[in-house]
Amino acid sequence: MLGANDGILSTAGLVLGVAAADAAVSVIATAGLAGLVAGAASMAAGEYVSVSSQRDAENADLALERRELAADPEGELAELAAIHETRGLTPALALRVAEELSAGDQLAAHARDELRIEEGRMARPLQAAWSSAAAFSLGAAVPLVAVLAVPGVARIPATVAVTLITLAGLGAAGARLGGAPSRPGAVRVVTWGALAMALTSLIGYLVGASI
Repeated sequence: MLGANDGILSTAGLVLGVAAADAAVSVIATAGLAGLVAGAASMAAGEYVSVSSQRDAENADLALERRELAADPEGELAELAAIHETRGLTPALALRVAEELSAGDQLAAHARDELRIEEGRMARPLQAAWSSAAAFSLGAAVPLVAVLAVPGVARIPATVAVTLITLAGLGAAGARLGGAPSRPGAVRVVTWGALAMALTSLIGYLVGASI
């Protein structure tokens, strides 16, 4: 959701700024496509680096836990039992649960209960990279298609309208998914989106007028 919002707003600001400078359609298309590709690549690279760091930290924690299990299995068993005691089990039952869990995959049991790391939920850098790039690209395509599809003087107002409607929908959907009221989320993203587009359009107009 956030990646799509970034794609919509950054690309809308870019193409509106260029369009406001009274540039040719080919120039607008080139700027928009370049912004889409650059933004998607930037999002992918940023997510890959960030999530790779998270994955490295998870692997380091697992390696440390593996060494501790080999060096002091009894102490680690007691630590696992203590974790279950904090969840409301009696000491005897907590120890029994810890023993049962440790009879299988000890590392997996400690990773889940002590480190909060589960195999199915570990960080995936490549997945994060392509999903961020795809979300940004889909969002960026909205204002780009609008500005190229509508001819003449209607180009800028149509692009603004399409962008604001899409931002409102995504803002409302994001708020609803988070369990918050949808209207404040939509108003917030539309307000800041309108301000950003107004600023870039003004800059494009002033630059175009001076040239």
